[in-house]
Formats: sequence, C-alpha cells, structure tokens
Amino acid sequence: SLNDIVQLVLLGKRQYAACPAVTVQKTKRYIATLHTAKGEIVIQLFPDKAPMTVNSFLFLARHGWYDNITFHRVIPDLFAQTGDPSGTGKGNPGYYIITEIDPSLTFDKPGKVAMVNSGPDTSGSQFFITYAPTTQYNGQYTIFGEVLSGMEVLKQLTPRDPKPGTDTPPGDKLLNITVQEK
Repeated sequence: SLNDIVQLVLLGKRQYAACPAVTVQKTKRYIATLHTAKGEIVIQLFPDKAPMTVNSFLFLARHGWYDNITFHRVIPDLFAQTGDPSGTGKGNPGYYIITEIDPSLTFDKPGKVAMVNSGPDTSGSQFFITYAPTTQYNGQYTIFGEVLSGMEVLKQLTPRDPKPGTDTPPGDKLLNITVQEK
C-alpha cells in the first residue's frame, strides 16, 4: 500500500550502514525488559548460544530502534512479532545478521524469543515470541532468548495480521526495551 511505501522510506533515514561492532560478552547475563502498553515482558538473552544476534538486539535496543513501535503481527496461539519501526513487517535496520542455530535450543515450549528471517542469514531487527510450542520452526530461526516473566502480558496483545487490502486493528505498542547486564 501507499502507506507501507511511505513508512519504509521514512525508516530508511534511521537505518545503519553496517552491523554494529561486537561488544556482547558470552559470559555475561543479559536481561531485557520489554515495556509495552499492557505491561512488562522480561527476557533472558542467550549470548553464549547466539552472540551475533544478541549483540545486534542489544545495540538496537540501546539506540532506541525499538522505541514506540507496534507489535505488527500477533497470531493467537502462535506468536507475537515486533521489531520493525515502519510497522509494515517489511523493515530492517539496514543490515543483516547470520542465522545462529544451536541444536540445544528448540521451540519446545511457550516464551521462546527468535529472530524473523526470510531465509538463511537474513535476520535484521524483527523478532517474535512464541505463545506455544512451535516445533515446526526448529532449525529455521535463531532462538536468542526466553521469557522469564510476562507471558500474561504477551497474551493480552491485540490479535492482528496485516494483509494487503484488509482492515487491521491498531497494534499494541512496544514502548522501549531496557537491558540489565550481570
């Protein structure tokens, strides 16, 4: 749609020219809190299992990429997706990161946090959090975290699946993400 085109052009002004320098430390514990309009979702990140993904996520969170954006795709009993400031589901930070599949991490239960991609090594900033086991995704998406608390907040998000030519309700806001290092 014309609105999608406008939003993506505006997003281009915020994009980066390259991946951020690697500053994540595999031995540290990183806890990310997603502050949403409906409450907080607390996530433990896995820098030892997906260091490039966690590094990029932390960089974007600390630089405001995720501030005041929409959960643009929320499919009940499957997942909630965010991470695209354009709200179209087509935006990225201007760079891609590698797909980091760790066989010890699977979509065996609710609350898995993973990067969206459109094929190997095409992850950017969009991520999803599962509502249920989604074993069909094993081996396809980088799992880089897990929900510690706030699944009840996640379940309150307004269902929406933006498809061209359909009326989609406004999405709930991800206000920002704060990170604790331990």
